[in-house]
Amino acid sequence: MIRVLIADDDALVRAGIRALVEASPQITVTGEARDGLDALDQAGHCRPDVVLMDIEMPGCDGLAATRRLLERPDPPKVLVLTTFGMDENITAALHAGASGFLLKQLNPEQLIHAVCTVAAGGTVLSPTVTRQLLSRGTPVPRRTAEARALVARLSAREREVFACLGEGMSNAGIAEKLYMSPSTVKTYVSRALTKLDVDNRTQAALLAYELNLCETGGNP
Repeated sequence: MIRVLIADDDALVRAGIRALVEASPQITVTGEARDGLDALDQAGHCRPDVVLMDIEMPGCDGLAATRRLLERPDPPKVLVLTTFGMDENITAALHAGASGFLLKQLNPEQLIHAVCTVAAGGTVLSPTVTRQLLSRGTPVPRRTAEARALVARLSAREREVFACLGEGMSNAGIAEKLYMSPSTVKTYVSRALTKLDVDNRTQAALLAYELNLCETGGNP
């Protein structure tokens, strides 16, 4: 069972998200928080696997809460639920280690899939928001030529792992696809992140997405 904490300052939004995720027998909502401080407090008590985090909340916002949550030992995964017009905050959340971001306008299947993916160690990026961010040059602080030069440093196996990260796959998923042990996958992921000069797998996924957009001319 995946334990979920919902953090949003709007009670109606929290109720709607709860209704969506509780449609799955795999997920249970263990708490709701009205702001970042409340989320930090509740996370300490209910020990969620995944926190669905709004960014724009009064007092301690979702960005600050994400940073503080992910500094804790054995932290939960954080999935940011957002709207447009928040480029800098989304970028900062990803640099803080959030496992991805989605628009709030989701159907139950999409949200449930996202929660399960993140809980398993994968990454979830909203294609719509990602295209918007990349068109403004905000998420990946390097030119495409620099990014390609970094990717060229990867070994053939590391490139395969990088491609899997770009698909948002967890270590277990990568291990199954590439016929590797989980410990070997972990080593390759660590090497790839170091060579790509990114802080976490979410940034690596964003980098892969950017390069793919460039190859396809930026089409959806």
